[in-house]
Amino acid sequence: MGNVRFRLSVMMFLQFFVWGAWYVSMTGFINRSGMSAVTGAAYTIGPLAAIIAPFFLGMVADRFFSTERVLGVLHLLGGLFLIAAPFAVNAFQLGAPPEDASLFYNLVLHDLPAYSQPFILLLFAHMLCYMPTIGLTTSISFQNLANQEKEFPAIRVMGTIGWIVGNIAVSFLADKDESASQFYMAGGAAMLLGLYSFSLPHTPPPAKGKKITMGQILGFDSLRLLKNPAYAVFILCSFLICIPLAGYYAQARNFVESSGALVNGSATFTMSFGQMSEVLFMLVMPLFFARLGVKKMLAIGMLAWVVRYGLFAMAADDKIFWMVLLGVLLHGICYDFFFVTGMIYVDKKASVEIRNQAQGFLVFVTLGLGLGIGAKLFFAHVLMNTTDGVEDWNKIWMSPAVMAGVILLLFYLFFHDKTVDSTEQNNTANEANS
Repeated sequence: MGNVRFRLSVMMFLQFFVWGAWYVSMTGFINRSGMSAVTGAAYTIGPLAAIIAPFFLGMVADRFFSTERVLGVLHLLGGLFLIAAPFAVNAFQLGAPPEDASLFYNLVLHDLPAYSQPFILLLFAHMLCYMPTIGLTTSISFQNLANQEKEFPAIRVMGTIGWIVGNIAVSFLADKDESASQFYMAGGAAMLLGLYSFSLPHTPPPAKGKKITMGQILGFDSLRLLKNPAYAVFILCSFLICIPLAGYYAQARNFVESSGALVNGSATFTMSFGQMSEVLFMLVMPLFFARLGVKKMLAIGMLAWVVRYGLFAMAADDKIFWMVLLGVLLHGICYDFFFVTGMIYVDKKASVEIRNQAQGFLVFVTLGLGLGIGAKLFFAHVLMNTTDGVEDWNKIWMSPAVMAGVILLLFYLFFHDKTVDSTEQNNTANEANS
């Protein structure tokens, strides 16, 4: 079992190194290349890929091919697309929106031409390959671990370390986050993971040989879980909370740079402190999980989002370094307590036959719909709070703080899952008696 955990840890490290080595830092490269107008599109294609891909790939992994083989093929293809992306750069700018621009114009029409740029299309092809692998690596881990609550956080923390190493590696490139080499590095890591995936524990499709209906092909099997009111509330709040999250991914690096909160002279390096805090909270998650349970863990994660955006808003005008850095550090609680707890919760609620579908649906709702809608809304929100090229960061960050607070209140009032709570209490009691 120790050997299996090590192999899964390497998988998770590479999985998030690939994402961390370009996703946040690419704004530096985009700005240097004279393509700042494609920023909104660049942070929408990932969510769009998450909407399109995971359902189908979840079904493939569930029924036709072993999960590790699907993972390998996707990373090999995705790596090639990512390496090719910087070769397709063409300087591209959009005019400023009219002063009386409508919300629809800012949301849809303003940056629509950006989606036709070859650079964006290649990134989109990469994300179509990458997004399904998030759910697949989770499924491989869960199906090869005896105790998910205890063992998975230690596996998943290697993904966080991978993201950190990716961020730091970018900051040591000759041109830091302005360098095209970040895409070559990330693409090379993706191809390495693609080859490595074929050596992972064999994870056969759990529903192989069973009769397939059109509803199953479309992924409707996992939707029956929504009949459970608590699960439906969890999915709804997961979707809603990812709308303000989109602003962090798309604009936090630019905010850090404008505030002067630079560590090692790099905004991307500063952002890596968020993943460093993830390591700490991931390691203590089993302790918190046993004592707090699903509801409190998820609620604390949401509360951290409210505090983080509030700190950003308060720090904006006076560029208060410690507030900016503390807001970045809170990412550990934001991500671990909500997303990792959510993955474990989904695994508990889904039967083995639809586990890949259920994890894929979670990716679809959060990284797809939530981040996709959030990226468009936040881009329009930034446009409407920018005057003569200067952003009003106080107003920009206050809105997601308020929204996250409302979602937290709704979740805490309406999420009640007695089945999971009783299971956790029994597990805690068994641990105390052992």
